Amino acid sequence: MRIDSHQHFWQHNTTDYVWMSEEHNSLKRNFLPEHLLPLLDACKIDGTIAVQARQMMKETDFLLELAANHSIIKGVVGWVPLCDGSVEGYLDKYASHEKIVGFRHVLHDEPDDNFMLRQDFNAGIRALGRYPLCYDLLIFEKHLPQTIQFADMHPGLSMVVDHIAKPVIRRNQFDHAWAANIRQLAKREHVCCKLSGMVTEVRDGAWDEQLLKPYFDVVLEAFGPYRLMFGSDWPVCTLQSSYEKWVDAVTSLLSPLTTSEQTAIMGANAARVYLS
Repeated sequence: MRIDSHQHFWQHNTTDYVWMSEEHNSLKRNFLPEHLLPLLDACKIDGTIAVQARQMMKETDFLLELAANHSIIKGVVGWVPLCDGSVEGYLDKYASHEKIVGFRHVLHDEPDDNFMLRQDFNAGIRALGRYPLCYDLLIFEKHLPQTIQFADMHPGLSMVVDHIAKPVIRRNQFDHAWAANIRQLAKREHVCCKLSGMVTEVRDGAWDEQLLKPYFDVVLEAFGPYRLMFGSDWPVCTLQSSYEKWVDAVTSLLSPLTTSEQTAIMGANAARVYLS
């Protein structure tokens, strides 16, 4: 299967999606499976992993309901209150659902850059580690040192870095701190990485494949082709790119690799990490 390892759905309202600012005006409408399906068909993508966009359990319920009714959704990365002392009850509730594959917290929006090192959060992560599920890491480049510590605290938990850890991408200004830290994180074999979300981190105009290639080269070298997975970050990617253009760019970046390596990144790795 060719799998998009990272996309979102929502029925927009003015209260739940607090992260949407004026620059996200084009996203302030409904994005549902019927809107994504033609894009998947056009790009020959067989299914997706739907990822939470709201920090509330009704988001998890919403995505699971969509997954129950739309076969393109192969798995759901949901949300539970990991800092809550009752989190095990919530995990028990959801872990038995066949479409739940993991959970995520929007770490990069927390005022405390060391939030992931808090005792209550890590108690929740340890509880999560008792289930055959993954944890998605949504961070900025500045959080990579803490993330390395965090990954070392939970060596038995499968972790996936979203959006290559969101380096700021500028022309003629490569992020060397990001490169050094992502290489260190990649030494942890239980951590994988998504080729997603890169286009929305470009800060000085339009993006092109050559601008992104140095960042792609670093994560390919660091994680290797069997711990990278393609993701679109649709519909957020539409702020900077069509779905088709992003798929074409990733396909081009992968073209020097073997067929087996390309197959792994375009779906087999996501299937192994999330669905096996």
